[in-house]
Amino acid sequence: MTDIILIGCNGKMGNVITNIVSGRDDCRIVAGIDYIDTQNGVYPVYKSLDDCKENANVIIDFSGVNELEKKLDFSIKNSVPIVIGTTGFSDEKKAIIEEASKKVGVFFTYNMSIGVNLLAELAKKAVNVLGNDFDIEIVEKHHNQKIDAPSGTALMLADAISEEFEKPMKYEYDRHSKREKRSKNEIGIHAVRGGTIVGEHEIIFAGRDEIITLSHSARSKEIFAVGAVNAAVFMNGKGAGMYTMKELVEE
Repeated sequence: MTDIILIGCNGKMGNVITNIVSGRDDCRIVAGIDYIDTQNGVYPVYKSLDDCKENANVIIDFSGVNELEKKLDFSIKNSVPIVIGTTGFSDEKKAIIEEASKKVGVFFTYNMSIGVNLLAELAKKAVNVLGNDFDIEIVEKHHNQKIDAPSGTALMLADAISEEFEKPMKYEYDRHSKREKRSKNEIGIHAVRGGTIVGEHEIIFAGRDEIITLSHSARSKEIFAVGAVNAAVFMNGKGAGMYTMKELVEE
């Protein structure tokens, strides 16, 4: 049994995770943390980690980018691995996460969906087959409440693709101010925000007289919640280090 502390328990993703865990017999939520400490009758909810009295095997954090250091310090101090489900971290914050992983197990990925991680692997294979003869563009679409752009997933896909090239690729986010043709060593990344789109990612390989498109469409937030819960069970008992969906899938 994996005992979980859920940070951000009263948010949208927190509610979805609570519902998913209630239907599983390999894990349970023993406490929730949320600045809105409304009790849900399922487990105790606290405003702060400092107030939490329960012990756990793993922490799931879907509370946002604020107070990152405090959450990591708690994880390190109590030797409890943490699953970070939030995206939109700055390079400085990513460095802090990387440093924390030297002391405690950290599961960090830009997208908890197995399908999206498969998309990244397919994109890498496509690069190896198509070589440098195809231009690559990434289009991501999300709901109108999403703050960060481009999405962390779009950047994850771009990074996966870039790793397959010998020369570093340049990420192009905005062409409207330029009057020049596209260079070969760039990946265009475009963000669309509107309505209630959960998350769509499309990778376009445009060559001479042919186009290949790889895409993934999330129909509900539940796929991310399922991934986070699977990651929590996977992280139970794991030592210090940085873990991703790749390790989970390969286990």
